[in-house]
Amino acid sequence: MKLKRTLASVIMLTVIVMLAGCGASKKTTENPDQNNASSDKPKVVNIGTQQMPNDEKIAIAKGFFEEELGVKVNIIEFQAGEIRNAMVAKSIDFALLGSSSATLGIANGMDAELIWIHEVLGNAERLVAKNNSDINSIKDLAGKKVATPFASTAHYSLLKALELNGISEKDVTLLDMQMPDIYAAWQRGDIDAAYAWEPTLSNLLKDGKTVISSKDLAANGVVTSNLEIVRKDFAKKYPDIVAKYIKALNKAVNLYNQNQAEAVKTIAKALNITEEEALKQTKGSIWLTAEQQLDPAYFGTSSKKGNLVGSLKDTADFLYKQKSLVSEPKLSTFEQAVNPSYIENALK
Repeated sequence: MKLKRTLASVIMLTVIVMLAGCGASKKTTENPDQNNASSDKPKVVNIGTQQMPNDEKIAIAKGFFEEELGVKVNIIEFQAGEIRNAMVAKSIDFALLGSSSATLGIANGMDAELIWIHEVLGNAERLVAKNNSDINSIKDLAGKKVATPFASTAHYSLLKALELNGISEKDVTLLDMQMPDIYAAWQRGDIDAAYAWEPTLSNLLKDGKTVISSKDLAANGVVTSNLEIVRKDFAKKYPDIVAKYIKALNKAVNLYNQNQAEAVKTIAKALNITEEEALKQTKGSIWLTAEQQLDPAYFGTSSKKGNLVGSLKDTADFLYKQKSLVSEPKLSTFEQAVNPSYIENALK
């Protein structure tokens, strides 16, 4: 994430053919944007993802996408930041992005829609300092080296933490690193602290302490989340696929809610970590069912968008003040990007 470099640089398949046909017909009537929807299926759906202990990881591991979509699924794993570039380049159809990264991309004209909240971040992202760093509070960061992936939710949270505590960015040496590089630099002793997410976070905590978490920041109005986005042209052509993509993710959330042991076991195997560790990591965030996502606190409905719109606009305003955005963001940009219709259709 390169907040300072400005960015120029977002989710859905076959249950029964007849039911799909009926669903498509309804959507065409209810959503003018879907008038050009194709009854054909894509040969392959390209899904961009990241190493995170969430619903998407379960859906991938359990084969839910193939089951729901009924077409070949190509899973491509990225580091934060790179995945947005892949979406802009149209090399993927769906992408998992942090809310800050999605905000930057959309504010800069990325042609994508927001269709799902993977998780609302809490203790799953934290600012951690090495035990021997003499850092016990945000104010102790002055003069220290702090790493995080720029343009990520972690970067946004770090900058907001500095701002809330009256610390200038200029007083801290901020380093743009991806999670594998952060862990390597931590082990070498090249950095004093890092704002990181799981599973790297747990490795840092073996020799570190929590200074502040995204849960702490959320209590102060700084809410972050991981979101799913889809290319607009893909969603316009294949609205049924997008709704089925949502069904696959909702199936994963329901598995987590109804059989947590099985869900945790699946994540542990996918991430090559212990089940105990996987359970701890998943408890660091809030997972929402499709019904819950339509609550006014999140997506809201097609007739009345929810608080997600305002949250993204607030993030964009901050990024603009940080000079990470060239143009002042408009609320209408995010009103158009947040699309609850696919969740609504997935629930029919």
